[in-house]
Amino acid sequence: MNIFDVIRAPKMSEKTLSLKEEGNQFAFEVDPKANKIQIKESVEKSFKVSVLKVRTMNVRGKKKRLGRYQGRKSSWKKALVTLRAGETIEFFEGA
Repeated sequence: MNIFDVIRAPKMSEKTLSLKEEGNQFAFEVDPKANKIQIKESVEKSFKVSVLKVRTMNVRGKKKRLGRYQGRKSSWKKALVTLRAGETIEFFEGA
């Protein structure tokens, strides 16, 4: 797997913004097949930062309905990446 295919999108919400301020943690949507080592290498090479810890979780898709039709959103994998003190990812700075 190419290291640039591992990270799909950054995740920004109120909770992830508070994690950024308190613990220097950043959230990403990642490829479901990626492991922690691949995620760490991908973040370090993409953003040129030092990663201390990676936590991953599988987020189940929610049930949705439109009238009488029921469906389900896709499941996805989330990674919380902790950076070394003093380092930051510039992509998140505008939020």
